[in-house]
Formats: sequence, C-alpha cells, structure tokens
Amino acid sequence: MNRIVAFGDVHMAGSAVARLPDLEKADLILVNGDLTNFGHRQDAEPLIDLLLSRNARVLALHGNLDHADIEQLLIEKGVSLHSKGRRYGPIGVFGVGGSNITPFKTPTEYTEKEISLFLNMAYESVADCPHHILVSHPPPLNSKVDRILSGSHVGSQEVRRFIEELQPDLCITGHIHEARGADQIGRTVVLNPGMLQDGGWIEIDVTGAGLDARLHAWP
Repeated sequence: MNRIVAFGDVHMAGSAVARLPDLEKADLILVNGDLTNFGHRQDAEPLIDLLLSRNARVLALHGNLDHADIEQLLIEKGVSLHSKGRRYGPIGVFGVGGSNITPFKTPTEYTEKEISLFLNMAYESVADCPHHILVSHPPPLNSKVDRILSGSHVGSQEVRRFIEELQPDLCITGHIHEARGADQIGRTVVLNPGMLQDGGWIEIDVTGAGLDARLHAWP
C-alpha cells in the first residue's frame, strides 16, 4: 500500500466526489461520515455506488446526520468501518461513526460510554499492527479541530482519551466543518479536512518510515 485518500462530510455532494483527482489510483479510500443531510439508505446508496465505481477499495463511516439504516447499507456493501478494524500490511485502520451527544438531536448520536466501547472494539482486531489510522467522525475534545464558531470545544472526550492513551499515528476526523485544520496530541497527528464540497481532502503516503499525511484543497 502506497497512497490513501481520505475525506468526509460529503452531504450528498456527488459532484465534489467526481472532482477528486486520481481516486482510481488510490490504494484505499477512507470516508469519515455525514454522507447525507439527515438522509436514509436510498439517499446514500448512489454516493457509495459512485465511489465504488471509481475504486473498489473503500471504507466508510456513517455520521451523525446519517440515519441508522445507512450503517446497514455500508455493512451490506462491505465498506463499513464503524466499530471495526481492517489490516493492510503494517497498517491497522479502525473507526467510529456518529457523534457524541449534541443539542440538536441529530439522527445518530452516541453517549461517551458507547463511543468508548466502539473504539475499543475497533482497535482490538488491529492492536498489534505497527501503524494505526483512527477514522473518527467525532473529533477529540479540546483540540484545534473541534472548535465551533463561538470558540467552544464540542468534540468527544472519549476520542480524546483514546488518542492520549493509545497514540495512533493518525486520526482522521470531521463533523465540525469550520474547524478544518490540523493538530497534534502526543505523537498522534489529527486532521479535519472540512466539508468535501469546500474542497478539503487528505492524502496519506505510506513510506518505510510510517505515514505522511497532508491536507489538500481545490486549486
């Protein structure tokens, strides 16, 4: 494996997926949630099919704006990463979808206890891999990538705790569109590419030394 492309907060923007360069050449595509806007499986399926038509190597999460039947769709398509881990040589990829509890009662929210359970379930099957990528729709609390426009931090305390304790090489997150950017927690690089339709995505090069990840935007 040499090149991974990651993005999220797609919100039905199939035209933005079509603009992503060289998806066909990626060794893996990671989608970090919010495929729809309060949508169901019939809304998400064309998007997933579009991705799979460009590259069969896709792993995806549901976000908090995706109803529960979208996770079932991802399972049926064989691309779900929620509470699961996948091995790619020395790299273990694992994920958690939805979000921590919000004031807005969005379709798929989890308690911090549930998020901790999902993280541990996902990590267990890839724990012995030399390198790890955590794909988490909810960002870690008190970071540069979980701050809303008011300045408040609204991420997940359990995602933060997990990163602090287990230090995956990379955390790809989303959920908070205005918090596009990068942070570092210990040795873990945390990247939020923002909404795909705003042009944000991540490219990860797999090298002999590990993972080299960087944010991209439309030219």
